[in-house]
Amino acid sequence: MAGEETQRRWRANCPNCGAPVEFASAASASAVCSFCRSSLLREGEALRKIGESAELFDDYSPLQLGAAGRFAGAAFRLVGRLQLAYEGGSWNEWHALFDSGRSAWLAEDNGSFVLGFEAPLAERAPQAHELILGAQLPLAGQAWRVASLTQVTLAAAQGELPHPPALGRQFLVADLRNPQNEVGTLEYSQAEAPLWSVGRPVRIAELAMSGLREAEAGAKAMASRTYACPSCGAALAPRLQDSKSIVCGQCHAVVDISQGLGADLAHYAQQNGMAPQIPLGSIGSLAVAGGAPLPWQVVGYQERCDLPGSQGSPGDDDEEQTFWREYLLYNRNEGFVFLVDTEEGWSIVRPLTGVPKGAGASVEWQGKPFKLRYSYMAKSTYVLGEFYWRLRREERIQVSDYEYKSGARTELLSREEQAGQEISWSHGRKLDAAEVARAFPKLAPEAQATLARDAGPASEHSLGFKLVVAVFVIMVLVMLVRACSSDDCQSYKDAYGEASSEYQQCRQRSNGSGVRINSGGGSFGGFSSGGGGHK
Repeated sequence: MAGEETQRRWRANCPNCGAPVEFASAASASAVCSFCRSSLLREGEALRKIGESAELFDDYSPLQLGAAGRFAGAAFRLVGRLQLAYEGGSWNEWHALFDSGRSAWLAEDNGSFVLGFEAPLAERAPQAHELILGAQLPLAGQAWRVASLTQVTLAAAQGELPHPPALGRQFLVADLRNPQNEVGTLEYSQAEAPLWSVGRPVRIAELAMSGLREAEAGAKAMASRTYACPSCGAALAPRLQDSKSIVCGQCHAVVDISQGLGADLAHYAQQNGMAPQIPLGSIGSLAVAGGAPLPWQVVGYQERCDLPGSQGSPGDDDEEQTFWREYLLYNRNEGFVFLVDTEEGWSIVRPLTGVPKGAGASVEWQGKPFKLRYSYMAKSTYVLGEFYWRLRREERIQVSDYEYKSGARTELLSREEQAGQEISWSHGRKLDAAEVARAFPKLAPEAQATLARDAGPASEHSLGFKLVVAVFVIMVLVMLVRACSSDDCQSYKDAYGEASSEYQQCRQRSNGSGVRINSGGGSFGGFSSGGGGHK
């Protein structure tokens, strides 16, 4: 084995600076010099400089070159990295080299990971302009759905790579997803021959990885990553390497940090909302979809509402407006999930890699039929904490909620579409409020009482408890109604002026809309868009 390893390795000197450049595989086509960042192409027994990589954006990933693991019984090591930038930030794709000489890509997927293998296509790949978001596409013997279309730039590269990197070039990356929980990627860096790869979600624990970046070292590096709030000047200190947006704890401005330190910080102000029942930083133990409960930390919170005239469900013309709350939870080894609080109760959901089979009023996931309950347009009205996607003021998301019941268990699917950019799915289950209360035992007594509002029949609660719940719910709903109605008119006031007919007509619609609080509906899943899929 040692002899084979030596035979596979190949070394030469960088033609730009003379530093040694070592290839773990003699089959690798390119490398980036770790000393001068020259992008080098192998030509026989020599190296030729073909470009220069920019400095890597330090995103505090737990992965690093040299980290090793196992997949399907085969050992691999991370030997290279590509860093791709898009309008909402950047993501990493790590070149994993197996002992067999086979290459794979370990892509970071918003706190989760996808391991993909390149494969030749027997048929003609579609051209970039032929792809339509949401359309079904037969390719490589599978039926796929186009889940995201993202214009990217290969910003930086590191280490050993199977292809020469197209540094600085802009191209399309299209993610396709299927009911087998796979993601297919078409990368158009070479438009005439796009690269095709197929991957599946993996977890770091399952890969038995060693040599990872130490959590303590990463935390120290994150502690040094601070921004000045562009609204009030307060210090902003993100705690997660995936954060694209952060909310100022002092003035509550929503700040875009997707472009990193040194960039102009886009931001917008927001009206204050209610404090979350589960405070940011709280840690709770919850099981997402079976298995043992895991510790999850609350890192983000958002209040959301549907928009008048956009809601509908099969056989139901009720147009009542609905409000709900979502907590973004994070686990270092598991990524992100959403804990959702609606008037129908609690649920916990996780973004999917794949997509259900079918469309419209009925879809199938993992052999279970899910029925459409609601379809509506939604927006966020108030946010706190950090988020792995780029928050935009007044952004509308098209949501479709599905449900499957089996005995006492209710499973949920949610489809969210960010027009023209991405379609994401989430899957999870409904929770009893008592389970949520048990998961966060260190909350203050009044918060525990509020969490348990649905845990049993009303006759079991004292009058004092019911008064606490009633006051809290009224306060939350008043704040949400204010955000969902006045915010819409504020945009007309800002654009056209207070005396404009546009603003006055909006005020009339808001005052006469007869907004009611619906006990049904609400999102089953969190807004996981903004990341562009397989990132």
